[in-house]
Amino acid sequence: MTAEHEIHELLNVFQAGYTQRDLSQVDAFLDLFTEDIEVIGTNGIKPGVDEWYIDRKTAREIVHGDWEGWGDLRLDLEAASIHARGDVGWIAASATVSQTIGTDNYDSYLNFVRKFLDESALPAQQKLQTILRGGTNTVYEISRGEKFVWPLRLTAVVVREAAGWKFAQLNFSFPTVYFPDVRILE
Repeated sequence: MTAEHEIHELLNVFQAGYTQRDLSQVDAFLDLFTEDIEVIGTNGIKPGVDEWYIDRKTAREIVHGDWEGWGDLRLDLEAASIHARGDVGWIAASATVSQTIGTDNYDSYLNFVRKFLDESALPAQQKLQTILRGGTNTVYEISRGEKFVWPLRLTAVVVREAAGWKFAQLNFSFPTVYFPDVRILE
């Protein structure tokens, strides 16, 4: 069996975990990762902050959170780009995340606003701008239908260990055509 085929099998097991989303299996799923795994989620900005996890122990947080409520992740396994040289491989795959979000999302957003107002240290103007942007986005997106399908990219570095191929780095990213959601203000 070629290294590329073995890595494809690792991707299949990864997809199966994200398909089943059995929270009692999160720790077993983490065996797919090296001890020093680096997982960069769509909200990762800097190592160790938000969704940029720097080891297996902290990476558990993103897997658990994804399985609990992120949506239905579907990798395009047939079109995945997989390469290997020796004991190192790399992957690039397109994917989608699908979720049905009903009009109860209005209530969810209002709950976010209440918490945000109480806990954020931002100045009043920035708080209001954040609330307006999110509120407008919520109204706009729900008016387009309750079924949301987001395109996603997954890139990864894998390494061959004694137990087989494992993920050493994963990066989940959304393409964007407008201004990115996150901006650094200086």
